[in-house]
Formats: sequence, C-alpha cells, structure tokens
Amino acid sequence: MEVITINTDTLNDAMTMLKQTSRTFYIPISNLDFGLKEAVTSAYLCMRAIDEIEDHEELADPLKIELLSGVYEAFQSSDIIESIQNLLAPHKEALPEVSMRLDEWLMLCPPTATPIIKQYIAKMSLEMSEWVQNGWNIHTEEDLDRYTYSVAGMVGEMLSELWLWHDGTQSDRDKAIAFGRGLQAVNILRNKLEDANRGVNFFPDGWGFKEMQQYTRRNLQLADSYIADLKQGPALKFCKVPLALAHATVNLLAAGGNKLTRDAVLKIVSKVT
Repeated sequence: MEVITINTDTLNDAMTMLKQTSRTFYIPISNLDFGLKEAVTSAYLCMRAIDEIEDHEELADPLKIELLSGVYEAFQSSDIIESIQNLLAPHKEALPEVSMRLDEWLMLCPPTATPIIKQYIAKMSLEMSEWVQNGWNIHTEEDLDRYTYSVAGMVGEMLSELWLWHDGTQSDRDKAIAFGRGLQAVNILRNKLEDANRGVNFFPDGWGFKEMQQYTRRNLQLADSYIADLKQGPALKFCKVPLALAHATVNLLAAGGNKLTRDAVLKIVSKVT
C-alpha cells in the first residue's frame, strides 16, 4: 500500500479554499477517507482553478485562451510546477487566489493518483480554451453534450478512476459522465440570467426552461443509476450528497425558486448521510 505523507498546513489551506469555493462539495470531500480525501481535494481545486479562468468576467478572451492552453502545455512539461508558476505569475493581480495556487493544489495529490489528475486537468484546460475560442457556440443538443462533458462529464469520469485507484471500486464510465453532466446542467438552469449578462447562452436553439429541465433530469436519472451500482464505501457516500442537492435544486427551480437555503442544504445532507 502506498505510504502517503501530507503537509497538514497545505491540507488545511486546501480545505479552507474548498469551503470558500463550494459548499456543495466541501461536505462530502471533507468526509472522505485519508488519501482519497487529498486526491479529490486536489482534483477539485485544480479544476476550480482553471474554471475560474474560463468564467472570469474581466479577462479578455485571447488571454483566457493563452492561459488555458498554457496550463495544458505546462501539464505536458518535464517540470509542471515551475511551468505553472511561470505561466500564472504575470497575472497575479487579475486571477483569483484559487487559480494562482494551482501548483499547490496539484502537489497535494498522493503521488500514485497524480497521473490521473494530470491527465484530466490537461484535457479539461485544452477543451475549455477551445470553447472560449469558439465563443461557447451551442446550437444543438450534441453541442451541449460536448460542452457539459468538457467541464463536468470528465469530472465524473475522473472520479470513477479515483474510486478504482483508492479501493478498487468499479463503476460505469458512461453513467459517471452523466453524473457530471447532470450537475452541470443544474448550474446552467440556475445561472441562465447570470450567463446571459456575460454574453453566454448554453441553451440549444429553440430550447427553453422545459427542454433544459428535461435534459437535466435525464442525466440525473442516469446519475441515480450510477450510484445505485456503487458498492458501500466512500465513493457512494461522496456521490449521494451532490446528487441529492442537484435533484432538490431542479425541483426548486421548477417551482419558481432559485437557490437552496443553507438550512435546506444541511437537512438534505443530514438525510442522505
């Protein structure tokens, strides 16, 4: 078994950042087993780091493309940490802390899981740069599928590899992708006006709330099937929380609401854990 040595201060910093950036994932990640907790925290914060670049409201698109493709290239280099630092250092004033500390988040990952994280961060950053380059043009359901895979479906795919790495847990890769897609589709539904204000529309041509809700529920149903297949253990405990919150959010949106209250989140989490 791999001997994992973790800098406690680094992990504490990472968990603080995680709590600041995602109340949805902080709870299930903080309850993961030793080793898996560090790997998933590393993965989430690395992905959040590049996501903040893609979504940045003040960065010009050419700079976003340069930075995202630069992350991809850095992850192919012989010295990833130095390459990341050299890439991001000139933009310290513009980028959020979670993005500037990308190198730290990667170093948090246990060594034998690092190749998994590296593969997916590189792939995601490259695909994000391509979406920025084409102006997030989404006209068909196939376009939407490609986008939701790029930013979330491959997260589900990566988690499946981490479950296998940690304790041999087997899972269905296609359903894992739907798990990620479903969570992202909830965000698209909830953030439609916010996205429109920055000139982005993720709804295919002719789609309204009804069609996007149907797309979201289809993927969440596959996600339900994904977790139903998981054996008892940390993977199942982890997946139950964001999936329950996603279902509750879709139901709330359908009823005319927008965001779950903190009390509602805590009740849902308590129920599923």
